[in-house]
Amino acid sequence: MVEALVMRVAAIDCGTNSIRLLIADIDGANFREIQREMEIVRLGQGVDKTGQFHPDAIVRTLVAVDKFAIEIAKRGVEKIRFCATSATRDATNRDLFIDGVKTRLGIAPEVIPGEVEAALSFQGATRDFPATDGPFLVIDIGGGSTEFVFGTTDVEFAKSMNIGCVRMTERHFTGGDADPGQIAAAIEDIDEAIAQAAKIVPITQSKTLIAVAGTATTVAAAALELNSYDRYAIHLSRISAEKVHAASKSFLSMKREDREALGYMHPGRVDVIGAGSLVLSRIMLATGATEFVASESDILDGMAWSLV
Repeated sequence: MVEALVMRVAAIDCGTNSIRLLIADIDGANFREIQREMEIVRLGQGVDKTGQFHPDAIVRTLVAVDKFAIEIAKRGVEKIRFCATSATRDATNRDLFIDGVKTRLGIAPEVIPGEVEAALSFQGATRDFPATDGPFLVIDIGGGSTEFVFGTTDVEFAKSMNIGCVRMTERHFTGGDADPGQIAAAIEDIDEAIAQAAKIVPITQSKTLIAVAGTATTVAAAALELNSYDRYAIHLSRISAEKVHAASKSFLSMKREDREALGYMHPGRVDVIGAGSLVLSRIMLATGATEFVASESDILDGMAWSLV
C-alpha cells in the first residue's frame, strides 16, 4: 500500500482591510486546518481617494507579514501562496509593498484580478455543499471590492465591483455617525454597482446564496445574538433577509462606542461594519433571496487547495 502524501501549505490573503493566514495539511481530498490568523491592517487606507498606499499602512501590513513569516517557518510549510486584492490592484506605489513582502517571505505576492479572486472565493466557499444545492451565488464583501460569483461546480459568471466596506466608508461615512443623507448616497452608489454586476452575473437565479468574509460573518453573529465571535456557530448558519436588514439598520444607527461594546465585533470592523452590512442588505434586496448561508471557508481555503 502506498501512503498518501500530506502537503503542508500556507495561504496569505491581503485585502483592503485585513491580512489573513491559513496553514493547512492537504492529503488528497482531506483538508486539516493547522492555524488561521487575521490582522486588521487597513492596507487600503485612503487608496480610493489618493490612488496610493499610505506609508503607515505599508508599515502596519509588513509588521503582520513578519508575524506570519515566523509562523510559516515554525510550522514547516512546504508551499506558500500570497494573493493581494483590491487595494493593491488600485495602488500606483504597490511595488513598495510587493518588495517588502519579497524580502520577508522570499516570494512575490500575486496581485490578482477580481475574476481570479472571485474564482478562489467560489472554490473555498462551495466545498461544504453538495452540487444539488446549486447553482450558487457566492458574495465576497471585502474592504475594497465585492465579488459576485455564480456557478454550480465551477464558476460560470463572475464580476468584481468596487463597493467594499472600507471603500464605501471612506466614500460616504466620514466624520462619525451616519446620517440619512449619507445612507441615501451610499445606497445609490451600491445599487448602481449591483445593477452593473447583474448585467453579467445572474444574481436572481441561484438556489443557494453564500456570503463569505468578515462583513457577512459579523452580520451572522449579530443575527445569531452571539455574546462573542464563534466561527463554529457562524459557519453554515442560515440568516434570513429580514435579519440582515435589521442588523444593517442597527449598525448604521449605533454610536461607535455601542458597536465597540458588542462582544462579537472585531475592533478593526467597528468603523466599517455599517457600510459593509448595507452592501449585504442591498444585495439581499436585489437578488430576492430570503436568506444567505454564512461561510467561514473562503478565498483562503480556495488558495490552499490551489497549491495541490
